[in-house]
Amino acid sequence: MTTESVFTGLKVLDASTYIAGPAAATMLSDFGADVIKVEPPGTGDPQRRLSFVPPSPRAEANYGWHLANRNKRGMVIDLKSPATTEILKRLVEWADVVITNFPHGTREKLHLDYDQVSSWNPRVVYADITGFGDAGPDAGQPGFDLTAYWSRSGLLASTRDAGAPPTVPVWGSGDYTSAIAIYAAIVTALFRRARTGQGASVGTSLLATGVWATGTLVAGALAGGTPFELHDRSAPVNALTNPYRTSDGRWFMLATSSVHWPRLTRAIGHPELPEDPRFADVEALVENAAAVSELLDTEFRSRPFAHWKDVLDRERITYSLIQTPEESAQDPQLRANDIVVPLEGVPGLTETVNSPVNLRGIPKVPAKRAPELGEHTDEILAEMGFGPAQIARLRAQGAIPGAPEEEAA
Repeated sequence: MTTESVFTGLKVLDASTYIAGPAAATMLSDFGADVIKVEPPGTGDPQRRLSFVPPSPRAEANYGWHLANRNKRGMVIDLKSPATTEILKRLVEWADVVITNFPHGTREKLHLDYDQVSSWNPRVVYADITGFGDAGPDAGQPGFDLTAYWSRSGLLASTRDAGAPPTVPVWGSGDYTSAIAIYAAIVTALFRRARTGQGASVGTSLLATGVWATGTLVAGALAGGTPFELHDRSAPVNALTNPYRTSDGRWFMLATSSVHWPRLTRAIGHPELPEDPRFADVEALVENAAAVSELLDTEFRSRPFAHWKDVLDRERITYSLIQTPEESAQDPQLRANDIVVPLEGVPGLTETVNSPVNLRGIPKVPAKRAPELGEHTDEILAEMGFGPAQIARLRAQGAIPGAPEEEAA
């Protein structure tokens, strides 16, 4: 098997922060791209110190940082310094892909807008992520996944039970979903460049990916309908797609249909139910959904999950145990399918989450730790053609931090 990966030789400048942009760059690095992560002096990318990342009992490492930034080289440059422009220009000339999430206005001041970048490198694929898009009254508004992806899109309002208030969704979930969109845009532009030789400006917004995730409901609203009602598990629209609790306190999601109603009735020990006029066909099941839900509630509460797993599997009824993240982390399916993979170089942290894009028979690069702040600054500057005297001058001008030994002192 060849040791070359799909993107061996592809050069990526990751000038983005937080999660969505960096995670897209990580997906490229998983397939062998050489990714240089640029961070500001001081504390670096805010993702390094996000307070929502709880401590690990086995390691002091910020596992969220390694998840979004593995397999990269890191450098610190002060993009606000006039002396940094010559560094940035050489990095852009080196790169095939440039990724940023600086807001419009800021990116122009930092020489990271598409017009400036493409003037230095016309073949570059320039990818960006914004909160609310490039146009419209809120184009300049800052956005996070909680606000732009979840709240503004309609998704958060739709993912709750009737009568329950909105809640805070899973941290970073909208960012990681948006990262896939950025990755796809980059790969599409690289394919186009291979055919035409032309670079491109590509990107997405957290709002766009949030609306895409809510697409069925938003499309229904565009059609003039009201295709969705908030779920009420005691009186659901469809009692056959509903969460139920077992006698040992486990919740599972039943996700079947009227076609499999006879199978389900056999599984719960009541094969006579399809003969009952209340439950005889689709219309009756919908009309009497509350009664079906109550009946299933009673039956499922009577026995432990292990029993229901056995009988539901036997009848080939679609369902899933509702697992906690801790349970999911130990699920054997994750390792059997390389959803969880080994992580190298982080004491006490031996595994991480793989990206969901896979090419069967084509291995990804083994996951290695994210870079320390400014770890490769001098190495990369030397690769870009800066000699020792020039690096010393850039350091004196404030374009890059002090010497590593000074920083460590």
